[in-house]
Amino acid sequence: MSKRDLLVEVGLEEMPARFVAQAAAQFKEKVEKWLTAERVPFDQITALETPRRFALLINGLAEKQPDRNDEAKGPARKIAQDEAGNWSKAALGFARSNNVEPDQLYYKEVNGIEYVHARKSEAGKPTTELLPQLAEVITGMSFPKNMRWGARDLKYVRPIRWLVALFGDELIDLEIAGVKSGRVSRGHRFLGTEVTLNHPSEYVSKLAEQYVMVNPDERRAAIVEQIHRLEKENGWTIPMDEGLLDEVVHLVEYPTALYGTFEQEFLSIPREVLVTSMREHQRYFPVENAQGQLLNHFVTVRNGDSRALENVAKGNEKVLRARLSDARFFYVEDQKLSIESCLKRLETIVYHEELGTIGDKVRRVRKTAAQIASKLGVSAEETKQVDRIAEIAKFDLVTNMVGEFPELQGIMGEDYARKAGESDLVASGVFEHYLPRFAGDKMPASAQGAIASLADKMDTIVGCFSIGIVPTGSQDPYGLRRMAAGIVTILVERDWQISLADLWNAAMEGYVAQGVNKRAAEDVKKDLVDFFALRLKNVLQDHGVRYDVIDAVLAADLTLVPEVLAKAKALMGAVQTEEFKLIVEQFNRVNNLAQKAEADQVSEALFAEDVERALYQAFQAVQKDVEGLKDQEKVLATLSTLRQPINAFFDKVMVMAEDQAVRANRLGLLLQLSRVLYRYADFSKVVFA
Repeated sequence: MSKRDLLVEVGLEEMPARFVAQAAAQFKEKVEKWLTAERVPFDQITALETPRRFALLINGLAEKQPDRNDEAKGPARKIAQDEAGNWSKAALGFARSNNVEPDQLYYKEVNGIEYVHARKSEAGKPTTELLPQLAEVITGMSFPKNMRWGARDLKYVRPIRWLVALFGDELIDLEIAGVKSGRVSRGHRFLGTEVTLNHPSEYVSKLAEQYVMVNPDERRAAIVEQIHRLEKENGWTIPMDEGLLDEVVHLVEYPTALYGTFEQEFLSIPREVLVTSMREHQRYFPVENAQGQLLNHFVTVRNGDSRALENVAKGNEKVLRARLSDARFFYVEDQKLSIESCLKRLETIVYHEELGTIGDKVRRVRKTAAQIASKLGVSAEETKQVDRIAEIAKFDLVTNMVGEFPELQGIMGEDYARKAGESDLVASGVFEHYLPRFAGDKMPASAQGAIASLADKMDTIVGCFSIGIVPTGSQDPYGLRRMAAGIVTILVERDWQISLADLWNAAMEGYVAQGVNKRAAEDVKKDLVDFFALRLKNVLQDHGVRYDVIDAVLAADLTLVPEVLAKAKALMGAVQTEEFKLIVEQFNRVNNLAQKAEADQVSEALFAEDVERALYQAFQAVQKDVEGLKDQEKVLATLSTLRQPINAFFDKVMVMAEDQAVRANRLGLLLQLSRVLYRYADFSKVVFA
């Protein structure tokens, strides 16, 4: 089959850096799906992108669809023909739907029954007839934000300025928003010119001649290589934050790294402030010495070549100097504020229109934190420290620095608290109460900071659930999933035996006292159980737990997080053995019959067989042994000892006896036993090969 290469480029005004890679990936995915649906084979598809374009280079695209020869199955013989041998309406309709004449129908036996069949032949269409549909693929793309331009109805990420569509050396006719496809692409906005393409294979090289590197991997490699060169030439260390590097890669078409210098006096500002000013406002990389100390230099990446770099550096230095001057001013002014004055200002800042002010939140978090501390049995001194952390944790939200750089909340709070005379532990707790902020983030170092973190996160989650803000699908504007994951991680990390139910009950008390009870408490708790079950499922999956074991342990009590993880690990070890399969079979027999019980009363006087009494005594002993036992492997091993008495019971006893009292007594015994087993896991969900 003949093949050609295909190039499709969509040229636009500059896209936001965070949209560029997403646009190219989406374009690739949609075109791949479209080619598959249209049955057009290809060898390889490569996505290319810069801030002003996204493109696909498809190698080895077939020049036509393969011919189709399909066999369609129709109605059975008894339906397809009448007694006289004439085709029925069903058969004739089948022939029409498959574009064949009735005399082309034939019978074929399937599973001992004859069905009418038709063979459909369809010649493949030339690919050039199909490719104009790409215009619909392009306009069907979605973006986080769209815009309109001129009098056009099309909403798109940015105005479309040019289109290139070449199949081999043949131009494919596309038109979108008044822009017609051609052979002309555009080079760098300032350094390049328009370039005429005769074949897709010229795309990368001809754009490179016009100062455009269309492959983002090449731009990334160039930036990294240039930064490493600066490190080597100057004896520096330049930390490359991956998020910042990704952004810079998609801000430029032709990268050139350079460095600048700022005044030494600015190093008196906390490192986090300097780095944030450089990274968030200017997209600069900080510079360190071999000991990891911040130096008064920065590295930036220019969208252009190496000409007049001195002037570019001076311009960047001037801009950064203004930024750092503002930061220094904010830092000095903030230190004139007292913590108490900041706390008073929190009373005037609305946290959420239905949940009150940040001051209200602080009071709720203090109460919740006190209950958590009590449940965990921490000392009076530690409880006092927890309360102080919870009391001042949000004071830095009203400072100038956090107002300018919201991502510094907690970081500036720790610095200002320490300067205001708070103890190191309390000051650190101000920052720690935000931890962990994302997957893989560091954990609170102190127990006091961890308690404040639990209280703050649970207050937010319960408050949102109480007013009907429950994450759905991909929508989670308040980051509740991230907070819940943080709660679970802290409980696992510290092995704290405090239940989730205790946490959300403590948080709920604050809202009830405040009069925020838009939804019934039971409905809120039900949603919380489902919500945290999904977070626990993710944690268990991260620990390599099988899906069926996850379902088994989450079906039981999931509120003690470390216990759930320990149960899952114990079950993962047990399910590998043949013996455990036999144990689970007996447990499931108990659970199945227990569902028929109407009550759980058991009278030893009604035992008619020794095996009944033996099972009851064994059950009582096991129940006593597992009570308060923390080692979940030992709990499972103890429960497993019931296999023999259960087996003997079912061998000798007819549970559904004719005597109603005896039957109820036996079912009551099984119900009691089932409840103890179910507190560990729903063993019916465990799957054996």
